[in-house]
Amino acid sequence: MKTVINLNKARKTRDRDADKARADANAARFGRTKAERQAEAARAEKAARDLDGHRRE
Repeated sequence: MKTVINLNKARKTRDRDADKARADANAARFGRTKAERQAEAARAEKAARDLDGHRRE
């Protein structure tokens, strides 16, 4: 005889696993630390300043 499975528990576990996988994928695609975001902003600002510095009038 097979064991009885609570379908509600199985559904919730399946949904939780799917949500966790989606969260991990999003973290890999979009997740950056605050320091990385600030460094990127500083690089962009410096590039804009350098470009303006080479501009002729």
